[in-house]
Amino acid sequence: MRYSVSYQSPLGEMLLVASADALVGLYFVGQKYFPRLDHRWQKNPDLAPLRQTISELDRYFSGERMRFTVPLGPFGTPFQRAVWNAIASVEYGETITYGELARRAGCAGNARAAGAATGQNPIGVIVPCHRIIGANGKLTGYAGGLDKKQALLALESGYRQHTLTIAEAPAEPRAWADASARNA
Repeated sequence: MRYSVSYQSPLGEMLLVASADALVGLYFVGQKYFPRLDHRWQKNPDLAPLRQTISELDRYFSGERMRFTVPLGPFGTPFQRAVWNAIASVEYGETITYGELARRAGCAGNARAAGAATGQNPIGVIVPCHRIIGANGKLTGYAGGLDKKQALLALESGYRQHTLTIAEAPAEPRAWADASARNA
């Protein structure tokens, strides 16, 4: 059985999907690879994994939480799960390249394959694929949209920690540090 609930984040509405004991999906509404909604899913905001996810997301978006502890149970191939586990090891505020991600996932030299698995990540934000960037330091690929990736990285860099909006997010990664220093 699957359970779902809508969550209103500062970056837009999200769909949370869980089994009885773990979060299996977290999606921005309208994102690439958004799941097909199943009429058998039950809406249940009181289900423990959904309630915990909402609480942790509230604290993350307010700048009070850097790690998530909700149990996760995404469905994917062994390769995808290896990549998602490597993504989950990227610390708050840190970014790595797709090449480094491939190395950490045990498939050095396969940045494109690691990127494809990253794009299929069903638990965005919590499995922080927004922290994976291009080899040239540019923001590339994010199923939820580059504007959201940019805003999440801005949040984690300390840029206006408590008032996250897409319009305020700087355009380039280097600008985040500069803006943070100016606003400190």
